[in-house]
Amino acid sequence: MTREQKATVIQDLTATLGENSTIYLADISGLNASDTSNLRRACFKANVSIAVVKNTLLAKAMEASDKDFGELPELLKGNTSIMLSEVANAPAKVIKNFRKKSDKPLLKGAYIEEAIYVGDDKLDSLSEIKSKEEMIGEIIGLLQSPAKNVVSALQSGGGKLAGILKTLSER
Repeated sequence: MTREQKATVIQDLTATLGENSTIYLADISGLNASDTSNLRRACFKANVSIAVVKNTLLAKAMEASDKDFGELPELLKGNTSIMLSEVANAPAKVIKNFRKKSDKPLLKGAYIEEAIYVGDDKLDSLSEIKSKEEMIGEIIGLLQSPAKNVVSALQSGGGKLAGILKTLSER
C-alpha cells in the first residue's frame, strides 16, 4: 500500500470515527470462512457494519480524530475488526448471540457516547444498555403516568358527584 493510499484510508477512518458515536473493537481471528460469513450476515440483519482494519491505520485515525478514545488505541494488537452501529447495544447483542455457537468474536473494547469500555467482561453490561428510543419511551411513560392518574381521578370524581346530585334531585 502506498503512502497516498494509507493517507486516504486514514482520512476515511477518521471521518467514520467522527460520524459514529458507537464503536466496538472485536477480535474475530480464528473464525473460518463460513463463521465469518455468518457473523457478517448477523451484523447486516442487526444494522451493524463490520470491517477488518489495520491496527496502525486505525490508531492514526484515532489520533487524528477529535474524540478522546482513552485506552482503546492500546488494545490494537492482533486482528481487529471495527463494528459501527446507530444503536448502542446492537453490536454487543450480535457478539453475545454469535458466541452461543462459538467462542469468538472477543470484545476488545468499545466507545459509546464518550464512554470507554475495555475488555470482554463488559459484554453483558453493554448488551443491556438501552437505546435512545427505549429511554425516550420510558421517560414519556413516566411523565404520562401522573397525568393519567389525575385525569382518571377527576373523571371518576365527576361521575360520583353527578350520581349524588341525580339521586338527591330524584328524592
